[in-house]
Amino acid sequence: MGCAISGLEAKGEFGERTTEDAAATPSEPQIQMIKESWKVIRDDIAKVGIIMFVRLFETHPECKDVFFLFRDVEDLERLRTSRELRAHGLRVMSFIEKSVARLDQLERLEALALELGKSHYHYNAPPKYYSYVGAEFICAVRPILKEKWTSELEEAWKTLFQFVTGLMKRGYEEEGDRQREIAASPKERPDKRNTAI
Repeated sequence: MGCAISGLEAKGEFGERTTEDAAATPSEPQIQMIKESWKVIRDDIAKVGIIMFVRLFETHPECKDVFFLFRDVEDLERLRTSRELRAHGLRVMSFIEKSVARLDQLERLEALALELGKSHYHYNAPPKYYSYVGAEFICAVRPILKEKWTSELEEAWKTLFQFVTGLMKRGYEEEGDRQREIAASPKERPDKRNTAI
């Protein structure tokens, strides 16, 4: 598909970590590399968002099942020109921008990623797909950064995505547990009334 990293998450080199195996936070030099590269990437965020999702659907067509609007779209050219895909790509790029801005305030970044994971529970977007986005982001930004792209910068972005997707997964699982507790609790269910006298 044009980018060597596309299949890496399937081999475990980029992919998911368990909740117990928390991903490391980016180091200070990695944070600086990410911030510097973001200044260049930011100029093309709409383009990167579209490329990222078209590539995602190309390399992992099963991901389209999560997106109601794109589920039955087979024509990649139609996806590239889709306003809905552009809007979603911009939302994801906005999250990445907020993540980069919070790299010096990890507790705020953690809260942001946990909330995003919780919201993805309600979108029926399971954690197995989260790492794919990071891999496709890296493939989309590499040509934009050209000679500025290095193996160290790639490792920095991978570290950030592993950290964020680990938190999103935890948020997803916490929300799932919360929803199951609500469903199981008789006092929380409006259809069960306490009739004890």
